[in-house]
Amino acid sequence: MFTFVGHNVLVTKKIDTALKDLTKALEKHAQIVGLKPVPRKKAGRAAAELRSAAATYANIVEAKTGQTNPFIDFLDPATIDSLSKERELIVAHKAAEDDAQKKSEKKSDTVEAKAADGE
Repeated sequence: MFTFVGHNVLVTKKIDTALKDLTKALEKHAQIVGLKPVPRKKAGRAAAELRSAAATYANIVEAKTGQTNPFIDFLDPATIDSLSKERELIVAHKAAEDDAQKKSEKKSDTVEAKAADGE
């Protein structure tokens, strides 16, 4: 269940495997972008593999330890701003849907009450 990785640090096998995959993806990316000229397609594929390995590592660490994504600070300010605005829009949309549903339920209750009084 646990593996020792250098300096007697205890980690789970899943974290250890994700770390190895992340290290391999990072090394491959560094090798490719270090070429002159940089091959765009290879660099793009290596970047995608690196992002995938980083996401996998972060997800496994979070699932196993509850620690948040260690790469979260790498999001650029424009992306963070965009995500914040999107979250606000989702919250506002959800609130509007809830209000509409409450109004609909209230109207339905009023119609039912009037019908009951008329009988």
